Amino acid sequence: MSRPRTLLASLLIAAAGVATLAAATDGFRAYTSQTALRLSVARQPRPLPSVLLETADGQRISLSALRGRWLLVDFVYTRCTTWCLAQGGTFARLQRELAGPIAQGRVALLSLSFDPERDDPEALAAYRRRMGGRAGGWVVARPADADGLQALLRTFGVVVLPDGLGGYVHNAAINVVDPQGRLVAVTDWQSPDAALAVVRQGLAE
Repeated sequence: MSRPRTLLASLLIAAAGVATLAAATDGFRAYTSQTALRLSVARQPRPLPSVLLETADGQRISLSALRGRWLLVDFVYTRCTTWCLAQGGTFARLQRELAGPIAQGRVALLSLSFDPERDDPEALAAYRRRMGGRAGGWVVARPADADGLQALLRTFGVVVLPDGLGGYVHNAAINVVDPQGRLVAVTDWQSPDAALAVVRQGLAE
């Protein structure tokens, strides 16, 4: 291949790489996919899919049945011995701090399992108890079918990979859904005050 053609090919490859990087980082404003997700959701809230859930109480409910209140949503699997334990403790704290608006039916917490084959209602209920949470205002559930699970993972930008040891590696966040059923904020699970601020501002409006 001649030098001009080689140079042209290199430029085309470089341009493709730049375009890919720009798309993945939201126009170079984000340098991780999680940050890009946060920017994307803040700019354009995402409506939640219509998904059937099975709760820790053994009931089947539509995700849309939770509309009309602010939701704090996380994704877990109950056999997790690392991040999910910390997340569960954080949700128990949020349940206590939001006890007033939860009792008024204005706020709810929702933990969704991405391991529905193993996380049956009994396992889901045991997880909530283990985390120190109460049934009132904290829904722990699994998608009723595989299509529903995939729709939820796509909407919330959750990536789940087997860790080779029988568990999973996954990204974690506290997601905020408004009363219209739209994902409006993705906050760091280690900074629950950020999620609290979004909800409290929404309640005050």
